[in-house]
Amino acid sequence: MGKAHSNAYCQAPHFFDLPFTIKRRLLCGRDTASLAGMAQRWGWEETSTDWRSAIARSDIDAVDICLPNHLHAPVAIAAADAGKIVFCEKPLALSVADARKMADAAHRVQTLVWFNYRRVPAVAYARQLIDEGRLGTIFHYNATYKQQWGSDTSRAGTWKMDPSQAGSGVGDDLLTHLLDTALYLNGPITETVAKARVIAPNRAVDDAVMALVVFANGSAGTFEATRFGIGCKNRKTFEIHGSGGMLRFNLEDLNHLEFLDFSNPSSEQGVRDLLVTDMKHPIFGNFWRPGHIIGYEHTFITALAQFLQCLSKGEEFHPNFADGLAVQEVFDAVQRSAKTRQWTTVVRA
Repeated sequence: MGKAHSNAYCQAPHFFDLPFTIKRRLLCGRDTASLAGMAQRWGWEETSTDWRSAIARSDIDAVDICLPNHLHAPVAIAAADAGKIVFCEKPLALSVADARKMADAAHRVQTLVWFNYRRVPAVAYARQLIDEGRLGTIFHYNATYKQQWGSDTSRAGTWKMDPSQAGSGVGDDLLTHLLDTALYLNGPITETVAKARVIAPNRAVDDAVMALVVFANGSAGTFEATRFGIGCKNRKTFEIHGSGGMLRFNLEDLNHLEFLDFSNPSSEQGVRDLLVTDMKHPIFGNFWRPGHIIGYEHTFITALAQFLQCLSKGEEFHPNFADGLAVQEVFDAVQRSAKTRQWTTVVRA
């Protein structure tokens, strides 16, 4: 994430007309030697092993949190109390209580949560088609996020396998991305029934989470997140069925969006594979000419640029800490349901 964010700070001015000049003042981390190499590579002016030093400095306007999950809340709250702009990696916090504290602390400052997949042009175009009513009444929303590294025992000692630092495991790591995309495309979730599963022997965090949900618009949803999706490197998908058509997306093919228009005669209906690289598509026009595909890094570049544009205009940016809290509230219901094995209502602040 340090690379992804640093690249965005470097590249955003090359693709967007930004209202501010970005200065990479201070890079914080645990290891002095690796910090020095990273700072030289990405153009950071100074380094420190104390994150509090960033918050205390008057020449730093924004604090970007790329730390293990358990540190998100204390750093974000301290930064917000100091009046800093706060960027934070997902998930917002380890618990819904901490997420609410973060949102409350940051209500007077501008915030960004790095749910960067909202900035995939195909996902943004899906949102546009839904807003235009092209899918009509939504019936079903199905989503999966599958990676295959769960069986890799060499990762046993990493912070992502420690519940005190990471939280729940795949739920915090992958399911939260699915939930944010769902809230972005299909609106609030009201209740859920879920199950979490540990697959690797003696593992302290969950390897897989499955959930059924009900959306406020009446549609039904299914979610599956797993680190044991053998054959899937980074397969984040959604499939949406409505009275007017169908949309389907796979992050491993992120420049494409599948669309079926149900208003066509039955003899002409079929799923169309749209290459979302036209200058008229959302976001893409800031990068290359039509057909010249973009990648993962462009989603971070776009999120940062659009945040700065909103900041200069006094407009609200999304996803912000309120959006991150909404994800945490749904995830809290998923976790409670996995323990009780019962339908559970999403409790909102």
